[in-house]
Amino acid sequence: MYSVNDRYKESKVMEQQSYREILREIALDNYGYVTTREAIAVGVPAGELAKLARRRKGELENIGYGLYRDTSVPETPLGYLAEAVLRSGKDAYLHRESVLAMHNLASINPRHIKVASPRPTRSPLPRSIQLTKVEGKDKITMYEGIPAQPVADAILECRKEVEPSRLKQAAQEARSQGLIMSAEWKKLEKELSR
Repeated sequence: MYSVNDRYKESKVMEQQSYREILREIALDNYGYVTTREAIAVGVPAGELAKLARRRKGELENIGYGLYRDTSVPETPLGYLAEAVLRSGKDAYLHRESVLAMHNLASINPRHIKVASPRPTRSPLPRSIQLTKVEGKDKITMYEGIPAQPVADAILECRKEVEPSRLKQAAQEARSQGLIMSAEWKKLEKELSR
C-alpha cells in the first residue's frame, strides 16, 4: 500500500495544496484509503481528518480507528483487501487463502479475509475479516501495493484447509504468473507430493 515518501514531505506543490487535496493524493495511491498516520507524516494534522469527514459528508468517510476512505476515488477489485489490511493495523498483511484469492489461484474464495499481524487491533473488526496473531516470523512481500504473505508460503499453510490437487493447481498457476521463484517451486513440488 501507500508509503509516505519524499515527494509529499518536501514538495513545493504540497505547500500550495489544501489538506483535502493532499489527502486525495494519498488516497489515489492507496485504493482510496488514508490513515491518520499517513496524514500526519505529510503535515496534515490528525484533527483535520475528522473535521473534513464531518464537514464534507460523503467525500471523506471515517470507516475505522485512524482510517478514512475518500469516496471520490473509484473502488477497485482489490480495494476490499487493502481495507482489511489497513483496518487490522500497522504491521498487518494478507495471509493464507486470502493471498491465493488475491491472485485468483485454484478457485479459492474464502468466507473471511485472512489477515495476520503481530499486534492486536484497537477496534473491533467486521465479521468478514479474520485476524490471526503471529509472532512476526513470516516473510512479508507486496502484491499490487498490499502487504501479503508470499504465495509459496500461503500455499503451504493452506494444506489443512484446501485439497492437495487444488494446491498443486495453485502452485502451477502461480509459477506461470511469475509469483513463485525456482527454489520455491522445487520446495512446493516436494512438499505437496507428500
